[in-house]
Amino acid sequence: MQNTNDPRVIVALDYPSADAALALVERLDPARCRVKVGKELFTRAGPELVRRLVDGGFDVFLDLKYHDIPNTVAGACAAAADLGVWMVNVHALGGRAMMEAAREALEAGGRRPLLIAVTVLTSHSEADLAEIGLAGSPMENVQRLAALAQGSGLDGVVCSPREVATLRAAHGEGFRLVTPGIRPSGAALGDQKRVMTPGDAIRSGSDYLVIGRPVTGADDPMGVLLAVEAEIGAVLAG
Repeated sequence: MQNTNDPRVIVALDYPSADAALALVERLDPARCRVKVGKELFTRAGPELVRRLVDGGFDVFLDLKYHDIPNTVAGACAAAADLGVWMVNVHALGGRAMMEAAREALEAGGRRPLLIAVTVLTSHSEADLAEIGLAGSPMENVQRLAALAQGSGLDGVVCSPREVATLRAAHGEGFRLVTPGIRPSGAALGDQKRVMTPGDAIRSGSDYLVIGRPVTGADDPMGVLLAVEAEIGAVLAG
């Protein structure tokens, strides 16, 4: 069984309202998962929802992918820390100065959330990257941006599970790898193009797995979560 002191699953609360998100979390155990609040939910429900989740015992990953001038991103990260979130992210394409400013703002506060960077969105193919002017494969871009994030003092990156093994070898065990695009066997792919099962992602070296619709769309979300936890536990037990 997985160590629930450090749950590996982050449930994506991709809902259009606070009521829907709170109805789901009432069916989850905060000792067995963390939760992610993204752009739509945060824009509709605001900081108060994050505070309610934190007060309910959940570790919250605030997934807003800050990307702006360094001073603005630093202020946003400090505000996120004040909400009590467990993890916050920025976009690595914002560059070194922006990422360093974000890290320094968090270090200047009290309780410091984990700070990670987004590399390449899991919905992007090589053709998508070429269209926006980024040469090379998704893997090449991920490697470059992950190295920049680590060099800027960040705690890790968001990446596709298919890039995990390469990044783990390059950046060591202390660098957190957070992977969306996780689909249990038999689940629909949706709009994700670079996906992997929970067991394979952990086996490749992922630290935390972001899982949305397979949990949130299930009749028994806690049952799905426990099945994923069992799969992870079997891999960790070797």
